[in-house]
Order: sequence, then structure tokens, then C-alpha cells
Amino acid sequence: MTQRTSFQPIERNLAMELVRVTETAALSASRYMGLGDKELVDQAAVDAMRHTLDGISMDGVVVIGEGEKDEAPMLYIGEKIGDGSDPKVDIAVDPIDGTTLLSKGLPGSIAAIAMSARGTMHVPASIFYMDKICVGPEARGVIDIEAPARDNLLNIAKALGRKIGEITVTVLDRPRHVDLLREIRATGARVKLISDGDIAGGIQASLPDSGVDVLMGIGGSPEAVLTAAAIRCIGGEIQCKPWPRTEGERKESIAMGIDVDHIYPTEELVSGDDVFFSATGATTGELLKGVRFFGGGAETQSLVMRSRSGTVRWIEATHNFERLDKVRYS
Repeated sequence: MTQRTSFQPIERNLAMELVRVTETAALSASRYMGLGDKELVDQAAVDAMRHTLDGISMDGVVVIGEGEKDEAPMLYIGEKIGDGSDPKVDIAVDPIDGTTLLSKGLPGSIAAIAMSARGTMHVPASIFYMDKICVGPEARGVIDIEAPARDNLLNIAKALGRKIGEITVTVLDRPRHVDLLREIRATGARVKLISDGDIAGGIQASLPDSGVDVLMGIGGSPEAVLTAAAIRCIGGEIQCKPWPRTEGERKESIAMGIDVDHIYPTEELVSGDDVFFSATGATTGELLKGVRFFGGGAETQSLVMRSRSGTVRWIEATHNFERLDKVRYS
């Protein structure tokens, strides 16, 4: 059973401050859409996100970031963010989820960030991939990541009041999912393959009327935490289990005291009652519209959520670059 701990409530709605962070990341990175340079896209988003985070009054620590200090110039794991004032928060960032998509000009890339009270985000740093299953509120409590795909899909269909052939499953298009796809297709469920971006895929599976009912399969561990933060706000469920890529990685994790058979429920990945999430579209996908530039400015669309109130906001913004520059450099 997950141990729940009490934390000092965060009275400020940090989600409304986080949206500026993901907006600037998406705006900066999307300038390099389709140029074929993943590193350029990622660095632009990291720089913009870091600059905007500096302007938020908080005592923040990056727990999910761009890597260890020696491997990432900014937003590295353990980096302190803010001016040191309250609230004390954990920060998870994915400056661009879908850097390959954005670098190729393909749909579905987003900038994403989550915050929660200090000490509430949990994922082993040495585990890079996890097996995942995500559903929305109506199917909460009926999934089991260790059960066969057929059992999960039957239970989800029953919870949603549908036939299994009316259930849509999102899966990352990877060779490692050959067996999973065979199992899913054998049930008659509909399959939606995505090339990248399983944060957006997990959120879609949790939102009502999105056209997606469940996300299954193996994806990144950092993305699991960000997805869990969004799901804490929406009210769905995610379950994850470590997926060591090699026997060496498995042995290394065990030697570090990590239980590679442990199942991480939503509330263990992100616990506490104050969770904030924001995502802004970089290239237009099914979840969010991408950045649209016009003379002197741009338009963005963001998804912003807060767990305490359960509020989900869709924010469309118009950015005037001339006025923004005056504010930034005044």
C-alpha cells in the first residue's frame, strides 16, 4: 500500500505560473521546426524554460530533468530553481516531449512541466524505461499492469459500458511492442500507434471524449512521472513497472536497492494533494494546437491543471513579441 504523507498546502495556483514556462519553451523551440536538429530544438526549449522558471518565487528542486549535472547544461537533476522562498516544490520537466517530431516538422510535440510539494515525486533515477498503463476516471480501479492485455481491455470496456471493439488503445510504435500489439489486436480492440510523445498519449487516455481510452506499453520513466502528475489532476489512473533494457541494467538497479518488480501506482509516482501541470503545443497534434507565428507575434494553446481543485483549463494565448521584449529587458 502506498504511504501517504501530509505536506504543507500550497495556496498559490502555480499552474497559472507554469503555463508561462511551457509557452516560452514551445515558442522558442518551434522556431527550429523541421530543421532536422534535435539538439537545437531541445536546447532552445531548455534555455527558455530555465529563464522563465527563474522568475517564479519558490524553493524548487529539479527531480526529473535533462540528465545529471555533468551531462546537461541546464535543468539537470538536483538543480535548485527559484529564489529560495516558499513554497518548497519538486519540479519535473520535459522541455520538448517529441524532439524528433518537432525537428522533423511532425505533429504532436509538446513542452511539459509539473510541480508538487517537496518530496512527493518518486521514480528511480537508474530506471530509464517503465511498462505503463493509463486510463481515465471511469476505468480507475479496474486495471492491473501484470494482467494480460485481454483482461485489462475487457475490464476497461465493461467500466466504460462499451464493447471491446469500441475501445481505442494507444501504443508507441516500437519493435519491443510486437507481442503487446499481437495481444491487443487479438481482442478486436482498436489500435492507435504513435511514433513519439507518450506524455500526450497518456493524457489523452485520461481525458474524456479524447477518442483514446487507454495507453499501454513501455516508455520513458521521466515521462511516466509527468503523466502521473497530469492524471492526479484529471482523476484517472496510471500504473508503471520498471523495464530494465539489459540484464546489466537490471543487476545494477538491484545492486542499488531498487525493486525492479515493484509496481508504481499513480499516488506513488506523484503523491501529496498539491500537484500542478502545464503543457503547451509545439507542433499541432490531437491533444494541443502547435505554435502559429504571425507578423510580430504568435499564438499558442496550453493545457493547465491543478489537482486540489481538479480544474482543467485550455488556454489559447496571443503573444506580442515587441511588448514581450520590453517586459523581458526593461
